[in-house]
Amino acid sequence: MKGGLRRFVAGAAPPAPPPAEQVERCEMCAQPIGERHGHVVDVENRGLMCTCRPCSLLFVQEGAGGGRYRAVPERYRYAADVPLAEATWDSIGIPVAMAFFFTNSALGNTVAFYPSPAGATESLLSLEAWTDLMAAIPALADLKPDVEALLVHKSERGFEFFAVPIDACYQLVGLVRMYWKGFDGGEEAWAAIHEFFAGLRERSEQVEVTGG
Repeated sequence: MKGGLRRFVAGAAPPAPPPAEQVERCEMCAQPIGERHGHVVDVENRGLMCTCRPCSLLFVQEGAGGGRYRAVPERYRYAADVPLAEATWDSIGIPVAMAFFFTNSALGNTVAFYPSPAGATESLLSLEAWTDLMAAIPALADLKPDVEALLVHKSERGFEFFAVPIDACYQLVGLVRMYWKGFDGGEEAWAAIHEFFAGLRERSEQVEVTGG
């Protein structure tokens, strides 16, 4: 019987609460949190922590918590048909049609990752390649270290650039890990990927391409 109907049946016992280990909790204060919740980056340990809103708000200001923790922001921006040279993309060595880039303040440089069935896989990124990426879309050059990423998608539309919270990139990684099958991924994986990018376009503020 559906849980939503159970309460209308006379004498029916209420549904049992889920086991404690299945209740997701804030990794800072241990309070229960819902499926939609905030995240905080642990800069020192290079980790993404699930947090309740009060805890995430503690680290919105730059330098809060001694700079070790940074709240992941919620701004989404998007640029279509970015004039990125194919040679720049090829030089990064990304074997799939998508990758994300962010500045890791603990390492002191910008790193590149792409989603794979094994998780987020790092690719070498030269300073020249990063400079070319930023020159292609200077409107997105104000990314916040550790918590925002440049997500590049090579599609039939050309190169699409998204400036997104870092947790959105790991959501994409999770989709690839969950659905990817065989060498080319399979229809289910690509349907999930296309739906993900369609959602990003819908929620993002579009910016004009002025580089190139």
